[in-house]
Amino acid sequence: MLKRKALDAISSWKDSPAQTALLVTGARQTGKTYIIREFGRTHYRHVIEINLIESPDLLAVFENTQSARDILMRLSLATEQPLVSGETLIFIDEVQESPEIITAIKFLVDEGNYDYILSGSLLGVELNDIRSVPVGYLSVLKMYPLDFEEFCWASSVSEEMLGTLKECFQTLKPVDDFIHARMLDLFNRYLIIGGMPSAVSVFLATNDIAKTRAVQDDIKRLYRQDISKYTEQDKLTIKEIYDLIPSELNNPNKRFVLKNLNENARFRSYKNDFSWLIEADVALAAYNVDEPCQPLLLSKQRNLFKLFYSDVGLLTSSFLRKASLDVLSGNENINYGSTFENAVAQELWAHGFDLYYYNGKKQGEVDFLIEDKDGTVIPLEVKSGKAYTRHSALNNILQVKNYGLERGYVLGQANVVEQGKIIYLPIYLAAFFANR
Repeated sequence: MLKRKALDAISSWKDSPAQTALLVTGARQTGKTYIIREFGRTHYRHVIEINLIESPDLLAVFENTQSARDILMRLSLATEQPLVSGETLIFIDEVQESPEIITAIKFLVDEGNYDYILSGSLLGVELNDIRSVPVGYLSVLKMYPLDFEEFCWASSVSEEMLGTLKECFQTLKPVDDFIHARMLDLFNRYLIIGGMPSAVSVFLATNDIAKTRAVQDDIKRLYRQDISKYTEQDKLTIKEIYDLIPSELNNPNKRFVLKNLNENARFRSYKNDFSWLIEADVALAAYNVDEPCQPLLLSKQRNLFKLFYSDVGLLTSSFLRKASLDVLSGNENINYGSTFENAVAQELWAHGFDLYYYNGKKQGEVDFLIEDKDGTVIPLEVKSGKAYTRHSALNNILQVKNYGLERGYVLGQANVVEQGKIIYLPIYLAAFFANR
């Protein structure tokens, strides 16, 4: 079993004095169903699981209901598991298939005898109705692909080692050279395998990149099928945008250029297509801001953005096989730019940060801007080559007093070094930026 942080989050929900149902959401294939089943197996005597796609006839359980008693009576007829008060988890999967679940969950939480976990994917379906359930009825947990720390757990990196690395991050102490080299190797492996649980599991079991790629290709094929299933008018455009992400990230500034989609494209005509991919959690957007100062949201430009895959392994699986092997081996002659940036975007997003970047005519472009819980804006540059000390845009914005930027980070292959307001960190230490 892969160790996941979400398991602790679900345990915290169960132990919370506030009685709510839990919605576990996120893109397909991120391990939602598996982790809920594992939690149910270890925390309850009885688990009732209903999958509304595999068993569409069970949609009737939640239709035209007037009370929790009606629903529970129907559930008791639909399952062989007993409903035992205080000992039963009711797990409803693929809830996007039933809008009626919204009304039903209010009744069920108020009834209070059982615990409820819902799961659904945002692939083509906006779960706004579910999210609109009043506070007190529903808690929401989003699952992501394995972040780098979870990948380290799966790769048998000890907690002691991770604790040492975290201390280096916090105290700006250089990582031991031997450990540094090994962690760079492991990070290169993560760039190829990514964090989709099935891809990680296949690689750990077989050590076979070809078999891992086959899993990743299947996931992307599933995403494209879902685009066709859930969108009526714009599925061809959405698929084209999704397929263009790797080549757009290979551009010098990595910004998504609309004319590559259509020579006469205007953002207003395609904004819903981009929003669909982002809402579905299969793509991550970093938006340009007018100024690199707090609050970033106020200067966000919705029509200027970089678009990343939600999992770096899905990105690199689109590369030629030789290019992937070059990444895995750490070949210094190739450009890691898009893969490094995608991995950092994925890591920051999973750790609670909204993603921004800055591109000013005078100062230049800074790869990422994030804002911590205290409102402090943190600029980050991602460097894949030996010229990691060249970052004129970062230097420029740090010198503007009105921006109020205390320090900037450069993430790359070098060890930890602090030089004035610039902190150089190994790329793998991005795992310890947290906003939760």
